[in-house]
This record gives sequence, C-alpha cells and structure tokens, in this order.
Amino acid sequence: MTDAPWIHGGVRIVESAMAEIERAAREAYARDEEACGYLSGPAADPLLADRATVLENLANKYHRVDPEAHPRTGREYFKINALVFERALARGKEGDHPVKVFFHSHLDVGAYFSTEDAASMTMGGGEAPTYELAYLVTAVDRGEVTAHRLFVWDPSPRSFVEAPFTRVAG
Repeated sequence: MTDAPWIHGGVRIVESAMAEIERAAREAYARDEEACGYLSGPAADPLLADRATVLENLANKYHRVDPEAHPRTGREYFKINALVFERALARGKEGDHPVKVFFHSHLDVGAYFSTEDAASMTMGGGEAPTYELAYLVTAVDRGEVTAHRLFVWDPSPRSFVEAPFTRVAG
C-alpha cells in the first residue's frame, strides 16, 4: 500500500457529510438494513472528508432472490455493487477528490469493527485492507444514531484499531 494520510486516522469530517451519514443510517434502519457508502475529500487537504455518497445495500435483495445462497439480510451486513465502488475509487484517484473513508452502520449493536467488517475489508484474507481507506462505523439504536467510531488498519497486530477523527463545520 502507498501512503494515504487518512489511513492513519485524524480525519476531519464536515458536519454536512456527517448529517448525510446519519440521515442514511436512520433511513436504512427503518428498512431494517445497514447503511453504507463512502466519504471523499479534496486531494489538497488529505485529512478532510467533505462529501458523503450513500451506496445501495444489496443484501436484502440478494436474500429475497435466493435465501439459501444468501441467508443473511441487510440487518446483519452490507453488500454493495463492487463495480460502482471501484469506479468511484478510480475517479477519486484520477481526479482531485479521492475516496478516503468507507462508512456503514450497525443496527442495535453499537459502533464496533466486527469480524465480518474486517473480513469484508480485507477480502476475507486478513492480510491487509483491500483499499487505502479509513472505516467509519455508525451505531443506530432504536432508530437513533448513538455513536460514530473510526477504524484504521494497524499492520503490527494485523487488525483494525480505533483511531481519532473530528467533526468540523461545513
């Protein structure tokens, strides 16, 4: 991995982007599914994330079509269109607004980085993250946002650890 400063934490997330994450998380909770998406920000300010983009959680659709092959629902995990996400990453790298943070919500269980989250972000291998990103988890309890925690990859224990972030005006 090359060095992208946001992968070490210290990300500053503008309030309008946080408001979008929280809106998406509450709406997804009402649909009984996790919200998911990404934060991007100006390349000239590597630790600033000023745009939130919500991605569709496809887990419930996959479950409805084939519950045997996809036994878990969107309440338990997120499934995104990988091609859409890969294109966003590529556009961000080529342009001046790279993707810096992947976000998702947890329903009624707190804001922690689960084993499932770690497997998703390392493509099941656990060796290192697939993408140069930080990861924001939002807790939604009984329909209300109760916490946000940011996680980054620590190569020493080969696991995701909590890292600081701040909310800033904007």
